[in-house]
Amino acid sequence: MTDAQETASANAAQAPLQDPGPAPVPLLEPREGIPPVIVTDDELARVTSAFAEATGPVAVDAERASGYRYGQRAYLVQLRRQGAGTALVDPVACPDLSGLDAAIADTEWVLHAATQDLPCLREIGMRPTRLFDTELAGRLAGFARVGLGAMVENVLGYALEKGHSAVDWSTRPLPEPWLRYAALDVELLVDLRDALEEELEQQGKLEWAREEFAAIASAPAPPPRKDPWRRTSGMHKVRRRRQMAVVRELWLARDAVAQRRDVSPGKVLTDAAIVEAALAMPPHARALSALPGYGQRMGRKQLDQWQAAVERAKELPEAELPQQSQVPNGPPPPRSWAEKDPAAAARLTAARAAVTERAEELNLPQENLLSPDSVRRLCWEPPGGGDGPSEETVGEALRGLGAREWQIGQTVELLTVALSATE
Repeated sequence: MTDAQETASANAAQAPLQDPGPAPVPLLEPREGIPPVIVTDDELARVTSAFAEATGPVAVDAERASGYRYGQRAYLVQLRRQGAGTALVDPVACPDLSGLDAAIADTEWVLHAATQDLPCLREIGMRPTRLFDTELAGRLAGFARVGLGAMVENVLGYALEKGHSAVDWSTRPLPEPWLRYAALDVELLVDLRDALEEELEQQGKLEWAREEFAAIASAPAPPPRKDPWRRTSGMHKVRRRRQMAVVRELWLARDAVAQRRDVSPGKVLTDAAIVEAALAMPPHARALSALPGYGQRMGRKQLDQWQAAVERAKELPEAELPQQSQVPNGPPPPRSWAEKDPAAAARLTAARAAVTERAEELNLPQENLLSPDSVRRLCWEPPGGGDGPSEETVGEALRGLGAREWQIGQTVELLTVALSATE
């Protein structure tokens, strides 16, 4: 058998079973029907007591109104636990769920794509101490499609109806079809968790997954993003600093309006309209109204508001204009490495190739084996100083970059070789 055949055989042996099999069974109704939405303190107290007395992991999900409302707050929280059934809680009517959180504090939470829901859950007092992320488990197990619907279908043989994922969940009252969809999202989460735990155990990856879940549960809330206006879509067209100042002033003005009105910023003024104004630098509101995004439907008061932001940017002293780019926190973009530091570029090429090969051997995504940012930072400033990198110094560097022990165990030797070979 050739080396390639041996690798293919090993991959096949540890790949998750994804046999298409029979057609999936449509899951149309929750087992106990659609539960009533919890909107009062008394109802919340009864649910809290029921979940405290129930057993086993608790499935948790949250629905936001992205694209409709300002921010990422939760507008519905779904929970399910054996012995308590499913609960749908309205966090607008019941904004403090810390009591419910305390009732399930020692319980493992099962979420799908946990990092998406944890920020909005923290805002209402819910913070897991232990969790199982079914999306991340699917990635580690080597599933090609890890959306909840695809995972439930491939692993459990049921088809979830996913037609309401992008609706405006701030709507009140919530329509019955939306509530059915929300309840079904947690209906099989614990079943999926159990099947994936068994799959990971068979592949020898369960402890890896547990390290990943623990890292998510213990991670602090991320700090606010610096200069978020720089992420305006189409920003690459804006070259001059004065134009960048227009983007900044319009972005900040739009954000204040969106926050005050509690609507998505894109519904107040589109990113494309911000960029158009920055490029044109209109001299007055009439000229602004002729630009795309500032048409006849926009009132004079709104036009004056946006034009005032443009004028503020025009009047800024040169010293207060934004810089062309932020001071980089870390290595420069890899595309410039060959010119700035050819040795670092060679290290990066060797390290990337080694990590990619190992990820393929383990049948998991490269970014889950080791984050690309960690690889870049390691290659730009390799540890070890004049003595050169060693497995000990490379391991310590990876820990400092936040790598988990299983990731270090799988990559430290090959990274040490890659870094040393280019010295």
